[in-house]
Amino acid sequence: MSGLARRMRFRGWVAWVAGALSGMLGGLVGNQGGIRSAALIGFDLRKELFVGTATAIALFVDGARVPVYLYTQHQEMRSVLLWIILAIAAVIAGTLLGTRALGRIPDVWFRRVLAVTLATLGVAMLARAM
Repeated sequence: MSGLARRMRFRGWVAWVAGALSGMLGGLVGNQGGIRSAALIGFDLRKELFVGTATAIALFVDGARVPVYLYTQHQEMRSVLLWIILAIAAVIAGTLLGTRALGRIPDVWFRRVLAVTLATLGVAMLARAM
């Protein structure tokens, strides 16, 4: 485990604050995946628990969001129905492939790759905003 990952642990009230900030920021930008992953890194979960927790949270969030989209944007969604179906098929295929790959990746490398990916995306987003 890297030095930063060894030092960064969320417990007690810090975990609640991290979760609240993750939810608030995700609500502001409309995409919580990266923010949620950054917060979850601090919980020192095994990779399977990390992925399972992130997936469960995403299902709850999307379960609340999709009915709102269907009610308010049903015409627009109908016009891109083929793309929605293709995206669902790609998600299922990616999940099946990702589950197989996850079993082959050591926890330490999973954390490192995730941290580097999040940092790279963060820098790229900052660069685009400037």
